[in-house]
Amino acid sequence: MSDTPPQNPDFDSMTRDIAEVPAVEVLVTVAVNLMSAAAVKLGLTEEGDKYKDLDEARKLIHALAGLLDASATEISSFHASPLRDGLKSLQLAFREGSLVPDEPGQGPGEKYTGPVYG
Repeated sequence: MSDTPPQNPDFDSMTRDIAEVPAVEVLVTVAVNLMSAAAVKLGLTEEGDKYKDLDEARKLIHALAGLLDASATEISSFHASPLRDGLKSLQLAFREGSLVPDEPGQGPGEKYTGPVYG
């Protein structure tokens, strides 16, 4: 047996230093993670309704809309446009998946986006 302790992985070499990551990349990554989580909670993945939870989806969509609203002037339209399109798709999927749809303007994130129509 060896008397040397096991080596800890060098995490600095495994990940980029957060100081090197541009703010736009962080914002887009967070937005994509919120979108992905919302899609799962809406039952839009291969697993379908297995993880469907509209209350959780509402929270994620609302947070995504707030993030996009707050960062609109900070990220270019190159990044913002597809994120806004994805947000609208999630909002519409939420409306379709709700047994009792919210009034226009009252759905998740519509505080920030205004009413969403198909």
